Amino acid sequence: MKKMRDSDGAMLFRDEVTKPGISRDAKQEFDAEIYCDGSSLGNPGHGGIGVVARLLNKPCKDIAISEYIGIVTNNVAEYSALIRGIREARALGVKRIAVFLDSELLVKQLKGVYRVKSSMLKPLWEDARTLLRQFDYYTITHVRREFNKEADFLAKKAAERTS
Repeated sequence: MKKMRDSDGAMLFRDEVTKPGISRDAKQEFDAEIYCDGSSLGNPGHGGIGVVARLLNKPCKDIAISEYIGIVTNNVAEYSALIRGIREARALGVKRIAVFLDSELLVKQLKGVYRVKSSMLKPLWEDARTLLRQFDYYTITHVRREFNKEADFLAKKAAERTS
């Protein structure tokens, strides 16, 4: 795991891990693992978000969030799940966070590999970056879909709730 600072000075851990979880040695460096996923039934279509937060250094249970978010594209749902997850982590007083997403697009946009061209995604990307800068340090890691099953289930379940 390579430590570095992002353009705003926040500590950033960059790694290319393809399966979720933090090694035992690194767990002490993070307060929480956040797994996020968004779902859209159609594109655009009824959307939902799923977030699973695992607090590592507190005697609390995991937090699971499943919310319907209206008619959205899949990428908007993915960003919405990320933003909801990191807001929840901040509300819980988390200072060091490891985020796991199965959206390669989001991970590459957040790491600066891809530019954000979509006018719908740009404000969400900016919001996510602003929120991430509030942590002492963070990491964003792409995981295969099978390693994000809980968040995926919660997102799909929420998208099916058409209110």
